[in-house]
Amino acid sequence: MATTLIRRLQEHHAGAGLTLLTAPAFAGLFRHWQGLRVVAFPRKGAMWQTLRWVRGERFDRIYDLQSSDRSALLCALSGAPERVGNHPRFPYTHHPPDRYRGQCHIFERMNQVLASAGVEPAAPQPHLPIAEEEREAVLEWVRWQGLEAGRFVVCHAGASPRWVSKRWPHFAALATALAERGLPCVWAGSEVDEALNRQLADQAGIDATARFSLPQLAELGRQARFAVTTDSAPMHVLSASGIPVYALFGPTDWRRNHALGQAERVLYRELDCSPCSLEACPPERGHACLAGITVEQVLERLQEDGLI
Repeated sequence: MATTLIRRLQEHHAGAGLTLLTAPAFAGLFRHWQGLRVVAFPRKGAMWQTLRWVRGERFDRIYDLQSSDRSALLCALSGAPERVGNHPRFPYTHHPPDRYRGQCHIFERMNQVLASAGVEPAAPQPHLPIAEEEREAVLEWVRWQGLEAGRFVVCHAGASPRWVSKRWPHFAALATALAERGLPCVWAGSEVDEALNRQLADQAGIDATARFSLPQLAELGRQARFAVTTDSAPMHVLSASGIPVYALFGPTDWRRNHALGQAERVLYRELDCSPCSLEACPPERGHACLAGITVEQVLERLQEDGLI
């Protein structure tokens, strides 16, 4: 989601040196960007090393898009005269007038942060450039699997280990139903999804766990007909593919977190207990928010949209 904001900052500060400080896990996202210096520091255990580096760079302005306690401390001690952040508090010199309490989508809020510093809003379109050799590797894999462009579906059924409540329990049945309609599922995800994806692929579909980088996942999406996901990082990555991305939401608030440009494709249930923001559903609730979304309902929506 932040990629389109960073691209907007590049446009606003054309001709200036722009540096992105990020975690090592995300540095690869920006490997093929033009005009952007990327520096990675671990999130844990490197606070003072990171601070020494930031102070040594003598930045004129810092955009703290995260605005966590840790990043706020870095801003406070950075020595930068202009510090742009998400909350009306120290150390930010530029910020929206009100504190963010989830009253709008996080992307809308980030545009408010940019506006506080005189930057025009970013467009709701993620930007994930890819090198030609990496793109060719994706196309070769698609051919090797016997898949045809526009005739398969990318699915991400997992969630982070602590957010088991985000998982939709009917993915295997959906994959079987789609396969019967000539649309095999490709199970995407990282190493944390390995066991789940292996189990799903044993029933239907192709296991592509940890096979692709994030830019390659976006390219895989460009070859697919559509995608079905949980509320997860792959949901946001696949929104850069230009295909329909159907996201199943339950414990988290889709109004704040849906993929850019995909709000009308969110699948959810209106329940008193949802969103609850609980990492595990209380047993007495029976995971009604997600378990109650049936395969038939998903298929009906896909049919309405002319995709199956």
